Amino acid sequence: MSRFLISCGGTGGHLSPGISLAEGLVARGHSVTLLISMKKVDARLIEKYPKLSFERMPGTGFSWHPVGMARFVFSQAAALRFCMGIIRSAPPDVVVGFGGFTSAPAVLAGRMRRIPVALHEANRVPGLAIRALGRLAERVYAPLGIRVPGVRASVTRHAGLPVRGEFVRTQAAAARQSLGLDPKQKVVVILGGSQGASSLNSWARAKLEALALEGIQVYCVTGLGKGEAESIALRSRTGDPVTSVFVPFCDRVAELLSAADLVVSRAGAGTLAELIRCEVPAILVPYPHAASDHQRANASFFERQGGGLVVEQAALGTLFDEVVELAFNDWLLRQFRGNLRRMDRANSLDLMLADLEVMARPPSLGAPVGGQEAAA
Repeated sequence: MSRFLISCGGTGGHLSPGISLAEGLVARGHSVTLLISMKKVDARLIEKYPKLSFERMPGTGFSWHPVGMARFVFSQAAALRFCMGIIRSAPPDVVVGFGGFTSAPAVLAGRMRRIPVALHEANRVPGLAIRALGRLAERVYAPLGIRVPGVRASVTRHAGLPVRGEFVRTQAAAARQSLGLDPKQKVVVILGGSQGASSLNSWARAKLEALALEGIQVYCVTGLGKGEAESIALRSRTGDPVTSVFVPFCDRVAELLSAADLVVSRAGAGTLAELIRCEVPAILVPYPHAASDHQRANASFFERQGGGLVVEQAALGTLFDEVVELAFNDWLLRQFRGNLRRMDRANSLDLMLADLEVMARPPSLGAPVGGQEAAA
């Protein structure tokens, strides 16, 4: 049995794949501790996983503003001390970081104790943490075709984002009934990532009656702190009742995606991986202020692979027509689902699990870390 320390807190896009990896390692008999942030979204997401071991660490996100920068530096120093304490008390065989502000302290603490470090980049534009820490890692996992600047090819493995085991597409009618929706009516799901998207929430509110007139049910996950849960009863042009739902948080995302004919969403890597796994076509609205514009790069790749369409936030005025046209175009939806099924052929989780087990072995029992050829 090996011991792994996984740093993955701060956003659902970091925490969800960390949980997926932890579940896989535990299933293989290993011991895992996950480092998460103090954010509410982290606390809410881990409620479903009482059998996993979590530690909440200090830290805040990076900011160029002088006050924000000072807060970041002091919090990172506190986080480094925290991680050093964790590692001294129970030294791991490998430290794994999924990016974000929780990764640097864990990676630095691991390197200071001469522990092998692995990093995972899910986006098609590597983030600041991965770019800064890549040279310290003995393994860097990145999407196909993406290289992290300064990272040797010999330590790079091409692997997508590992998706939690609960993400399995189920029968749409049953999923809709479970969520309080009409199984026979179209369903459009609005997602803004783990923290919600105010502009998409506002769009959903503004277009709710018009969508109901078309016979389209809306299920909008607004994000914590962006409104209360409510169910709204409207009617279609033919007089049929149409139910729409707004919730601040959803811990049944696989069921929700299974219920959807179409998703309107931001373009974070975690959301896209879940859409692909559940084979749900999407209209992506990239967050225009995402770091290094990585959401636009993610969305563009998703569209080129045939998983759906992209509508820029500046063009939200066209979104209603796109939604209605696509939601009732069953032929095109089937084409998108077929493309999504093709996109999901690679098993990133199994690749990472096998590779990390090699990293965790003493050199006499396994191949030297970093000595394998990069996966194609």
